[in-house]
Amino acid sequence: MRIVADRERCMSAGMCALTAPEVFDQDDEDGRVLVRESDPEAEAALRAADAIELCPSGALAAR
Repeated sequence: MRIVADRERCMSAGMCALTAPEVFDQDDEDGRVLVRESDPEAEAALRAADAIELCPSGALAAR
């Protein structure tokens, strides 16, 4: 699984960073998503998948 984020689409809700903090963070300047780990290990990948589903703007994807 490879995690990708569309920072232009991100609305800075922070659900990703709360759900999978080892995979996602938020930019200190604008609050938009930052991908910390684009290829997470199994357990983190499950949390990342949850975060992708929870993202209100649909800015996250797994490929």
